[in-house]
Amino acid sequence: MLRTRSTAAAFVAAALGGLVLMPAPSQAAAGSVHLYKIYYDSPGTDRRSNASLNAEYVQIRNTTSGAVSLKGWTLTDASNHKYVFGTFTLGKGKTVTVRTGKGTNTATNRYQGRAAYVWNNDKDTATLKKASGARADTCSYNSTKADYKMC
Repeated sequence: MLRTRSTAAAFVAAALGGLVLMPAPSQAAAGSVHLYKIYYDSPGTDRRSNASLNAEYVQIRNTTSGAVSLKGWTLTDASNHKYVFGTFTLGKGKTVTVRTGKGTNTATNRYQGRAAYVWNNDKDTATLKKASGARADTCSYNSTKADYKMC
């Protein structure tokens, strides 16, 4: 009898241990809003033309199961150049490109409206924060051998 109880207790403990280690389906499929790509060295000579400024950008991707409001979220570099999202919702599975220069905001492109470059051509760090101030993601690069970084 004692042997049966011990075996049963060991079986229950092992079964519960296995359940504790397995992530819940909602956690595994939750996804995130994260930095996807930084194109930090726009093509050609850096002459601060609007076309050149807009060829420098950061892409943010939503891999969650629903749309996410980015209102109040911030994107900053290591020197604290800050872009703050106004009213904007990033759809499920969608990517938005935040360009440095000027332009008309759309569902796929947002513009910082700057007249100077933000992202250093050799090294920098992008930080994406939620409206609450909590960090959502960071992505750093340290290279002059490429023009962009996949995060």
